Amino acid sequence: MIVKTAALAWDSVVKFPEENRLQKPRTSGITMVIDKGLGIAATKDLLELTANYIDFIKIAFGSSALYPSKLMYEKIQLIKSCGIQVYPGGTLFEIAAFQDRFPEFLTRAKNLGFSYIEVSEGTIEIKPKQRSQYIKQCLENGFGVLSEIGKKDGKIHLDPNAAIEQIDADLSDGAEWVIIEGRDSGKGVGIFDEDGKVKGDLLNVLVNGVKDLNKIIIEAPQTSQHNYLLTKIGPNVNLGNVQPHDVLTLESTRSGLRGDTLRNLITVK
Repeated sequence: MIVKTAALAWDSVVKFPEENRLQKPRTSGITMVIDKGLGIAATKDLLELTANYIDFIKIAFGSSALYPSKLMYEKIQLIKSCGIQVYPGGTLFEIAAFQDRFPEFLTRAKNLGFSYIEVSEGTIEIKPKQRSQYIKQCLENGFGVLSEIGKKDGKIHLDPNAAIEQIDADLSDGAEWVIIEGRDSGKGVGIFDEDGKVKGDLLNVLVNGVKDLNKIIIEAPQTSQHNYLLTKIGPNVNLGNVQPHDVLTLESTRSGLRGDTLRNLITVK
């Protein structure tokens, strides 16, 4: 299923107000979608409409372990045929690491067709040297790497300075992007408070401290969070854990096709 660039419904009538929105292939303005159990038909529907606006699809949590192998392979091939990278959730990596089954995990991930691996420690603890080795082993086995910073336990708050150090280390080890944990709720973890609102001071430290903001993907499952981050950082901020039904809403907001960002692009005379 190759999704070709086709004429859009309003071509030659209106221009996208945000002219700086990057198109695929891109290295910033990444949209990572969290897939919590779409079947083949639903996946086809999603890709037919939104493939040009999605860069990564994550098979959430450890849920890919529940798929029949044939169906998982078919779904992965479908996603990749649309120019989208696909990877299993970090929780499955953590289970494999905890059970000392990492080589077997990589072999199975390759056989199933996954193109990236997420190296995370949202639940378990991994020593820095071992974390570095995991990233390098993924690369040696032909995978791209997304690493993740932050814990899933809301009682453990993100230390921005420690996060910046870990981001630098992961990128030096070969990770292509580093994800800021936000879970699928966007509440009480990462840069979000218990109500899902962005902790502005924390975000500022991260934004000003990282060497390359284009290498950071912020998990932000709520549309209100998209609006805040797009306004604060710009149309090409990298966002993750986007719900499948929110992909067009997000791309509309990125492109100035929604009032939340349009108001910043027009001058009232």
